[in-house]
Amino acid sequence: MRYPLPRRTLVIAAALLLAAPLAAALAAQAPAGAAPGAASPPTVNPPTTGVTSDPKAVAVADATLAAMGGQAAWDGTHYLRFTFAGRRTHFWDKWTGRHRLEGKTKDNEAYVVLDNVNTHQGTAYMGGKPVEGDKGAKMVENSYGAWINDTYWLLMPYKLKDPGVNLSYLGEQQLDGKDYDEIGLTFGPVGLTPGDHYFAWFNRGTHLMDRWAYLLQDQPRDAAPTVWLWQGWQRYGQIMLAPHRVSPDGQKKLELSEVLVAATLPDAVFTSPAPVPPIQAEMRGAPGAGPRAATSGKPRPR
Repeated sequence: MRYPLPRRTLVIAAALLLAAPLAAALAAQAPAGAAPGAASPPTVNPPTTGVTSDPKAVAVADATLAAMGGQAAWDGTHYLRFTFAGRRTHFWDKWTGRHRLEGKTKDNEAYVVLDNVNTHQGTAYMGGKPVEGDKGAKMVENSYGAWINDTYWLLMPYKLKDPGVNLSYLGEQQLDGKDYDEIGLTFGPVGLTPGDHYFAWFNRGTHLMDRWAYLLQDQPRDAAPTVWLWQGWQRYGQIMLAPHRVSPDGQKKLELSEVLVAATLPDAVFTSPAPVPPIQAEMRGAPGAGPRAATSGKPRPR
């Protein structure tokens, strides 16, 4: 089964890693304690730039960010780990772009890719040994594509005001006995698929996103959007995440498992293909001051 998702800036064949969508690039700000002159992270949700958004839709986006912990908590989130659909595990240093992807190929061979999602540079390993040449380069490329796709499945509500995103307020709805604000997402002339459309429903009681839907630019305009419910909202570190995706009829599920937000990780996680030791989750407390992870574009269902 293939799991779709929005994507704008990259289309990658998933030969080894099986998926790719969303376009995100981290801001080049440095964490607290960095070199003099480093920009301070913003503490408010900044406005979208270069696009047209309905103020009422923007207010919904601001309310959901606040409900998920707020901009300062998101900026202060340093490390994330999660497993996508039981297939591959990501470790991401949100402040620097360092990234580790690990899993098994369809031939049951263990692989690790150590890369940086800002620079697109890295090294792939099979059985603990570097993979050279074109095969290694393709594995690094696919690792970036998997990060694009998989982080959007986990983090989409944090990206509503990314550069290039147009938000429209589509009205109030009642679904399953609950009141929702629905907003639509279209996109400026950025990325490869500016014709994609997204829809999101925000619970008026919790301000959290309970479902999303998407219609891709290469789909017929009269096609029914693909809908997934977002379930299981809970706190990880300073932020809220929902790890369960379920189709409205309950027949399809996609799990984002082993979710962890950590204040520190051993450097070897990003420098060595050796197995990662157990990691201590970040405890809830005052958010730290880290750089804001800014994204341009969106992932795309695939």
